[in-house]
Amino acid sequence: MKKDIKEFLNKEVNVCIDRKIGSRHPKWNFIYPLNYGYVPNTLNTDGEEIDCYVLGVFEPIDRFNGKCIAIIHRLNDDDDKLIIVPNEKKYSNDAIIALTEFQEQYFNIEIVR
Repeated sequence: MKKDIKEFLNKEVNVCIDRKIGSRHPKWNFIYPLNYGYVPNTLNTDGEEIDCYVLGVFEPIDRFNGKCIAIIHRLNDDDDKLIIVPNEKKYSNDAIIALTEFQEQYFNIEIVR
């Protein structure tokens, strides 16, 4: 089901983690410094499920339920990402950029709140 990604802002989101913290990317060979996954049964503009960075959880997990506090909007790509955190956590735009730089450094991005 295709959704406007902005509908997730400030809502609770269930995430399936397919790239756990400490795992290696299968194609690009970098190591994930955080848990990364997707929202099941969604469709992003790139034709895949909506991807998510999970911040504030420092152990490998399989699933996560948290709050979407921001969106990374890629200005030169069609694969925006949700930023999901435990309900009580807050992150500044600068912190989000720093924590996701391992992958987002290759794109021109803006943080949408």
